[in-house]
Amino acid sequence: MSQRKLTLGVSLKMYFGYRQTLDWCRQIRAEIGRRPHDALSALELFVLPSFPALAPVCELLADTPIGVGAQDLHWEDAGAFTGEVSGALLREMGCRYVEVGHAERRRDFGESDERVALKIAAALRNGLTPVLCVGEARQGRPAQTIELCLTQLEAALESALTQRLSGEVIVAYEPQWAIGGGAPAPVEETGAVCRALARRLQQLLPRHDGRVIYGGSAGPGLLTQAGPAFDGLFLGRFAHDPAAFGAILDEAAQQQERK
Repeated sequence: MSQRKLTLGVSLKMYFGYRQTLDWCRQIRAEIGRRPHDALSALELFVLPSFPALAPVCELLADTPIGVGAQDLHWEDAGAFTGEVSGALLREMGCRYVEVGHAERRRDFGESDERVALKIAAALRNGLTPVLCVGEARQGRPAQTIELCLTQLEAALESALTQRLSGEVIVAYEPQWAIGGGAPAPVEETGAVCRALARRLQQLLPRHDGRVIYGGSAGPGLLTQAGPAFDGLFLGRFAHDPAAFGAILDEAAQQQERK
């Protein structure tokens, strides 16, 4: 995994209001502008705001290295699905990414493996890069965690593979028990899970540069601690402070320089 671009993604979830989201994006844009282009060229960056803010965020970040995506999508491209948003619409707006299968959606909205698989297929069908979330609910032995996460990965890609869809996939390994906690899961354990996921992803999608990033109380210092254990970070509340995001940017750039 060490030869791939480091990927840094931020989900704003439902923490920010409309104006606060745009203010945050302006500050992130400023953080990006204070850094040389060469320092960012080895990084892949994306942000996932709430649906109502997608259009202005796409405009605000259009001339920056930061891609924009949504936190969910429907599995159909059009139809009588009140309140839903399709991958076709997201792509038309200028989105490049979409989050699929987050633990909160599985738990709170009853999303099954079958629904997740259909959404992955919808993302790829519409030229979006799905950010597929996998992870265990409770901390267990590494071997058990790996088996569970591989099962989730294979189930999520089933529809896409059956339909022979192509495109990039980012897997976000997020131990559910670490999400929103004060500290990330131990690097030794997360590294083993991420390496196993990366190997299986490469087997399933051999022609594509699939990446495995870590989320779950991820913040400044973790990339340095983890080294090549994973391909980047999926950031939550730690990145809501633009200065903290800037510190992680510098950390990622320095790590890429050392390779």
